[in-house]
Amino acid sequence: MSKTRKAILVVSFGTSFPDTCKKTIDVIEQRIGEHFSDYKIYRAWTSKMIMAKLLERDNIRINNVTEAMEQMIADGITEVIVQPTHVINGIENDLMKEDALAFKNRFERITFGDPLLTTQQDHVEIVNAICQEFSNLPADCALILMGHGTSHYANDVYAALDYRFKDLGFSNIHLAPFMIVAGDHARNDMSGDDEDSWKNQFRAAGYDVECRMKGLGEYPAIQDMLIRHVTEVC
Repeated sequence: MSKTRKAILVVSFGTSFPDTCKKTIDVIEQRIGEHFSDYKIYRAWTSKMIMAKLLERDNIRINNVTEAMEQMIADGITEVIVQPTHVINGIENDLMKEDALAFKNRFERITFGDPLLTTQQDHVEIVNAICQEFSNLPADCALILMGHGTSHYANDVYAALDYRFKDLGFSNIHLAPFMIVAGDHARNDMSGDDEDSWKNQFRAAGYDVECRMKGLGEYPAIQDMLIRHVTEVC
């Protein structure tokens, strides 16, 4: 019988900003690798636009899911855990699963860990993580989280999460990304200088605004959640 060789494929949307990648995706992959030392760690991203930009700008090639699966086959991997860093089980996650399952007959086993925000336990843990992160906000400050959003029915998850936060009135606003990386959306749509950025729309409405440029992937508690998701399918 052939020897079992196990791997974890960490699938992220990706980012074109190297600084936030080092603090988020790189750290998540490193921590998963340390926790599951008998698995080989592979990377795949799902954003074609970001991967194309990195290749053209920096001559850095990142595998998509199909390419990563092919690489694992070439390396003799027989069992794969696919762990997304996607926040919700939306379009990107559906397409990722479809691409990976095209190889189901070429591996002895392919399993999938849950995206970050899937179960009720996930909801509780992420709310606790965010509340801990922003525990020092003054009483007259509101925390507004910017998610990516999706046309997928999984978008309802955001409303369910919102239900867990208290609805209070405030005079000052802190903006923070509810995304794994503090990349393009956070730097432009949320905190950019254009008049239609969230920051400037709130300022135009008379609020003082501060932006916290820290992706969810930088929170140790969020990294722990993804490690737990891998553990649940091992």
